[in-house]
Amino acid sequence: MSEPGFFISKIAREANKLAARTLKEEGIGTSEFDFLHVVRKYKGIRQSDICKILGIDKAASTRIAQRLEKKGYIRKEKSEKDLRASLLFATPKAEELKLSKRGVENLYYEYLFSAFNEGEKEIFSSLLSRIYLLSKNESKAGFPHIAEEIKNNE
Repeated sequence: MSEPGFFISKIAREANKLAARTLKEEGIGTSEFDFLHVVRKYKGIRQSDICKILGIDKAASTRIAQRLEKKGYIRKEKSEKDLRASLLFATPKAEELKLSKRGVENLYYEYLFSAFNEGEKEIFSSLLSRIYLLSKNESKAGFPHIAEEIKNNE
């Protein structure tokens, strides 16, 4: 990994540690938070779809959903199209948790950015934004460029 990529990964890992610590205080594990993120993003999602997105099995999905429902972070509704299926929705409590995590991350990044003057912050933010957009587009497309590189290196 190139040096910038190495440092981006390391900084993100430290931010995740802080967020995980904060979530743990709220009684939420990282797998539960990942699950919640998917439920918030895809309102009314089926558990089978969450399994595909997160790469987890049905039993794990069921356990996580039951814990989150019991804690009041998600609610289930029967599907009108398939009465055997339940659709999952985030509750307001889940939205508050998202804001809590984001707030902690923002404080951490504000602290890190305090090392820069305003001009440096603008330049860095502009470059980082370009990298983020490239990353997001690659991800949405299913990582075709990276898959090709991996294939060529085999």
